[in-house]
Amino acid sequence: MSRLENKVVLISGGASGIGAATARLVVREGGKAVLADRDEARGRALAQELGGAARFVPLDVVDEAAWSKAVAATVETFGGLHGLLNAAGVGVRNSIEDCSLAEFRRVNDINGLGTFLGCKAAIPAMTRAARTHAGGGSIVNISSVLGLRGASYAMAYCASKGAVRLLTKHVALHCAQMKYNIRCNSVHPGYIDTPMIAPRLDQPIGNMSGRQWLEELHPLGRLGRAEEVAAMIVFLLSDESSFSTGSEFVCDGGLTA
Repeated sequence: MSRLENKVVLISGGASGIGAATARLVVREGGKAVLADRDEARGRALAQELGGAARFVPLDVVDEAAWSKAVAATVETFGGLHGLLNAAGVGVRNSIEDCSLAEFRRVNDINGLGTFLGCKAAIPAMTRAARTHAGGGSIVNISSVLGLRGASYAMAYCASKGAVRLLTKHVALHCAQMKYNIRCNSVHPGYIDTPMIAPRLDQPIGNMSGRQWLEELHPLGRLGRAEEVAAMIVFLLSDESSFSTGSEFVCDGGLTA
């Protein structure tokens, strides 16, 4: 049996990177994927590639009304909502001294506020679906290794991803207390070879390229692949992880070891 059979998953940031890799794997595992993103051209192209088990919906993750519409469209199209992946995010290099207020707000709005709004919008629909699905619902929030440890070069990003980590724990405990049958976990990738870090790969750092410098941060000696993170996410979306909630799942090539 397919691991996500009869499950409907809404994916923010679904047009590229980890979100797109997860959408492909959700469909491969028998589920339905709703790709929510600001990049309409890329999102629609991927939904068309995946066929009738996928749909694209436009979404700006900092817009509460847009989240409501995305959830409503998901339920209308596929009859329910069983899983949510908050994968939309942005990363910038800055320190406490050179980060502007506008930049800090932008990073924390997309990474932190967007995750909050996604959870808030999805929980009522997921609660309804969980009543008729023994496995219940599952929310997966993408944090980062920099939500577990600091970095001198990524102040706003660290703050936002740390917030996602603890927001996840609140959602997990709240849903458990309310008997919603919804789990919530965070995933903490290392540096993954996706469009988000692409601008850094050719920038020299000392006598190395950005790619070489990032690869050497990981004991496994390479960047991660979006498909590797997607595999962990699908485990959390599936009933295989039914006793896991409020936890951190690390996929970082040994970086935090």
